[in-house]
Amino acid sequence: MTDRRTTPAQELQGEFLKTMRESQEAIIEAIKIWVKSVQSLTPKMPAVEVPLVDKLPKPEAIVASGYDFAEQVLASQRRFAEEVLRVTTPLLPGPPAGGGGERPEPKPDQGTSPG
Repeated sequence: MTDRRTTPAQELQGEFLKTMRESQEAIIEAIKIWVKSVQSLTPKMPAVEVPLVDKLPKPEAIVASGYDFAEQVLASQRRFAEEVLRVTTPLLPGPPAGGGGERPEPKPDQGTSPG
């Protein structure tokens, strides 16, 4: 049976994420209003041909690339933090998690290092 109770930390995280999303939605709505206002005030401009503009990355590609990179960095940092915890476990007081006698020696890295 799985314990479905939330911890205070999980509740705080949930509230933070909810507040962040609500703020983002409010900002998006404000930007929509701003765009409509600017469009109504500015005259239509003729299309301008800029050399090599088609060679530049699209804004969507830049955002996706940045977040893909951030995901990789975060995953690498998580693996690093987990490895630090694993190798420092023998220094913790008391019996190892899971019960039983002595703490096992850390296993050498088996090719799962970050990066």
